[in-house]
Amino acid sequence: MTWSVWRVTPVVTSVFFILGVFTLYVVLVDWLKSKIRLKYPKVREHTIESWFGVIYILIFIYSLQLGIAGQDNSWLFMNFQLIAVIFCAYFLAIHIPLKAFLPIVVLFMLINSSLTYWESWTYSVIIILFYWCMNYVYKWSQKHNYIFAIYFITGTFFGMILWFLVKVKFSLSWYIYLQEISYFLVFQALLYSYIRMLNKNQRLENNLARYAHHDALTQAKNYAAYMTEVSDLFQNSHNNKLHLSMMMFDIDHFKRINDTYGHLAGDKVLQHVVDVVQTVIDENDSRIKLYRTGGEEFNVLFPSYDLDETQKVVPQIFSALNHLGIDFNGQHINISVSIGVSEVSKKDNDPNDFYKRVDANLYHSKDNGRMQITAK
Repeated sequence: MTWSVWRVTPVVTSVFFILGVFTLYVVLVDWLKSKIRLKYPKVREHTIESWFGVIYILIFIYSLQLGIAGQDNSWLFMNFQLIAVIFCAYFLAIHIPLKAFLPIVVLFMLINSSLTYWESWTYSVIIILFYWCMNYVYKWSQKHNYIFAIYFITGTFFGMILWFLVKVKFSLSWYIYLQEISYFLVFQALLYSYIRMLNKNQRLENNLARYAHHDALTQAKNYAAYMTEVSDLFQNSHNNKLHLSMMMFDIDHFKRINDTYGHLAGDKVLQHVVDVVQTVIDENDSRIKLYRTGGEEFNVLFPSYDLDETQKVVPQIFSALNHLGIDFNGQHINISVSIGVSEVSKKDNDPNDFYKRVDANLYHSKDNGRMQITAK
């Protein structure tokens, strides 16, 4: 139809169709990740991408196949199926065990009424091998060069075998076989280029976001990141009745350190403090986030923690920092910190109310001798 009406070859419309399908996937999975991360911050992004990717691609393949099932041209969308395999196995790096493959291929054969054909079973076995090989190629590509060549050769090898089986089953001419193989090679190359472009743009966006939301000196998240994330967490806490706690601390007599040892020493202290606190956080819970919100002032957000639960982590941070000695140019610098901790209250109308109460607890610690924790 595309040729008879618009004089556009099927391969061109197929290219736009495939790229459109994968663009829609990217848009939907980004939206889904933003929603899930808000409610379930422990869920890994790759887990979301994997589950959604499998479901999305299966719906895509089955929907196409249902439209032509049982017809003489039921092989028409085979290239889309092969590209879908590559997308899941290589670009999403989703590992699918054998027991999960069986219902997928059996359902596909039932749709096509081909459960009794030996070609269909042979095709299914090779598809599974194709999937696993592309999985392996992805892992291999993380440590080696010539990535595109191995990717392309592997895809072409399996594509030629699979198309040959289809040629035999449907008695296709060699002309159609070579034509479909050539289309498949074009789709393979374009998918690789397209996904690489998306990944490059994503890395660029991530780098820009990192520069915008991270402190250049310590690499901790900065005040802008804190404002964005505390607003989201505060709103989520109120809407879903989830706990949210915060710890605020600063380095006692930091100006004295700068005046005595110099600003480079002060910079070294700040960097070392962030490294120590981040180490304690990593050993406890990756949901906990550290921010440098001022010169020597830091905030730590505890999503889904009530005040009592923070006491599993806050004393560890307090102890680690107050026994911290930093060597700089042959001089040993001892530091101490004061800490304030509190939990979101029903009386808090916005994040600033929450912030002020934690800040008041910090100043209570500082006004009553420093080097102590005030939690209430």
